[in-house]
Amino acid sequence: MAEIVLGMWTTHGPTLSTTPEEWLLRLPSDHANKAHWYKTGRYDFETLVEMRRGEGLVEKSGIAERTRRHDACRTAIDRMADVFAEVKPDVAVIFGNDQQELFNDSLMPAFTVFNGETVWNEPSSEEQAAKHPPGIHAAEWGHKPATYTEYPAHPELANYLIGDLVANQFDITRANKLPRLENHWHSGIGHAFGFVYRQIMRDQVVPHVPFITNTFFPPNQPTARRCFEMGRTVGRAIKAWQSDARVAVFGSGGMSHFVIDESFDQKIFAALAARDAETLCSIGEDWLQSGTSELKNWIAAAGALFETDLTGDVVEYQPCYRSEAGTGTANGFVYWN
Repeated sequence: MAEIVLGMWTTHGPTLSTTPEEWLLRLPSDHANKAHWYKTGRYDFETLVEMRRGEGLVEKSGIAERTRRHDACRTAIDRMADVFAEVKPDVAVIFGNDQQELFNDSLMPAFTVFNGETVWNEPSSEEQAAKHPPGIHAAEWGHKPATYTEYPAHPELANYLIGDLVANQFDITRANKLPRLENHWHSGIGHAFGFVYRQIMRDQVVPHVPFITNTFFPPNQPTARRCFEMGRTVGRAIKAWQSDARVAVFGSGGMSHFVIDESFDQKIFAALAARDAETLCSIGEDWLQSGTSELKNWIAAAGALFETDLTGDVVEYQPCYRSEAGTGTANGFVYWN
């Protein structure tokens, strides 16, 4: 039987692949946004500044703190990559999301499993880069290769998992080729997966199965409970797989952003540590919107990993603020082995 030998939860946002100075390239968008998600409400920038005035966010978003937190995140990524290299899994299952990189309003599946032979990625063209929001293109090296590259997928495992999920009442979209969309800002696999390839696997990508979840875009976002149950079904199927493969499971995304909520992030860490499935499953949709919705990938991975004997702890947590309104990305890293 196959064995799950490694579990990893990692953030993947632009703050991890840009300098502390480049974080501020996003500030014009922060100021322009009139509906930032924070906790369960939506607020403009000025209202957030007033709401959070007592949290010391001017200092926390200053260059000294930005630099310290950036460096701590880079150290954590190195640790995660070292652990992956030490464990040397044969196969990986990666739970990630799509931010209209592969799918758009013409087709937006809730759950997609890639079952092709290879996954490809490539750098953006000049025309594509010109369509990127400020501060996004600077982070591209962190999730895209320098040239067109193909990575090994695992169609045998993908097809087995799809069949098991369908038998367990999950409706799954499958794709064995990545689309190349015309006049689009992106090409290749999404950043949730490219980050893992580039920075955790250090471009030594093992055969793997991408699970692509629509966490961002209503009205067909799967709930936290549905994501956990899907992950649990996948975990049970992996352990029943007639193979001697050693498998790694990843949850790629989160944490709270584009407005940081440290107390919410700590709730996630506590639930992982306690293997508290009900706390994760009970998180309402109004808490899991915008970038924070990517934590559904962590919840899916938790479903797969809670029934293993693996143990571990938080490697690092850094709320990477870029403004006095609390905008930015909270970055977290956990592994179990």
